[in-house]
Amino acid sequence: MEQVVLVDKDDKEIGLEEKEKAHLGEGKLHRAFSIFIFNPKKELLITKRSSQKMLWPLFWDSACASHPLKGESQEKAGERRLKEELGFTCKLKEVDRFEYHALYEDIGSEYEICSVLIGFYDRNININPDEVAEYKWVDLKWINQEISSNKDKYTPWLIIAIERLKKKNYEFVEKN
Repeated sequence: MEQVVLVDKDDKEIGLEEKEKAHLGEGKLHRAFSIFIFNPKKELLITKRSSQKMLWPLFWDSACASHPLKGESQEKAGERRLKEELGFTCKLKEVDRFEYHALYEDIGSEYEICSVLIGFYDRNININPDEVAEYKWVDLKWINQEISSNKDKYTPWLIIAIERLKKKNYEFVEKN
């Protein structure tokens, strides 16, 4: 049974909980990450979540979003999950962190301290259909406009992360 790391508002570990239970109802605050992968054209990889996902199925998301295991760094967890979901891995760096709480219908919620990890990749992608329905590379200007006009197609954590990264002018992309 997969577990998530429960934390307090200061991101201090306070225990473990089964992943599904941590997401039911109002949810329990836990660690998570969202991965932003860029190619040499500075395009962003976005994925459509599998129809099998309990929360936000078939919504567009970052390249990968998941949870670290107990004792696992966000970066190592991200590298592991990229391989499991998209068939590749790359070096990741944390560039932001935020707390959010979002309810999904009457099913459950995400209540997370979410690290934003970035990486760079430009080779083959081999999606795991249990995790990802489809993917595409998009221009940053396009995704900003698209989210502004079609928020209901995107996960709440992607929208928050994009807004926060936009305020930073995506400076990390320019440095690569």
